[in-house]
Amino acid sequence: MAQAQTLDSIFNRLAGHAANFVGKDIATLDRYIRLAFKAQSQCRTTLEALANIKNPPVIYAKQANIAHGHQQVNNGVPGPAPEPSQAEMRKIQPNELLESQDGQRMDARATGKAGRGHKALAAVG
Repeated sequence: MAQAQTLDSIFNRLAGHAANFVGKDIATLDRYIRLAFKAQSQCRTTLEALANIKNPPVIYAKQANIAHGHQQVNNGVPGPAPEPSQAEMRKIQPNELLESQDGQRMDARATGKAGRGHKALAAVG
């Protein structure tokens, strides 16, 4: 608090000296006013620091993270959707062994055709 009071006193003295040069020497007036405003700014910063020490700002956390090592949490806006993986990009090809001609499925329970070797034999009903 003593620092803030000292800076305020410096501001008041410099502003008083600057008032003596109004209308006389603009360059000297400008120097005193600039120094006075710097002292005023430092006084304000000191008082803000003291206020934050006495009454710390309340922080509302969106997420509590308890970890026993390094951890990174990104609580921002989600980024663009990920690109599809190679497996998703590949077109699934049908198994050629399970298909007959022109994309028709083979029926394993259907009656097969007779071969050339035994034309006289007929299928058993």
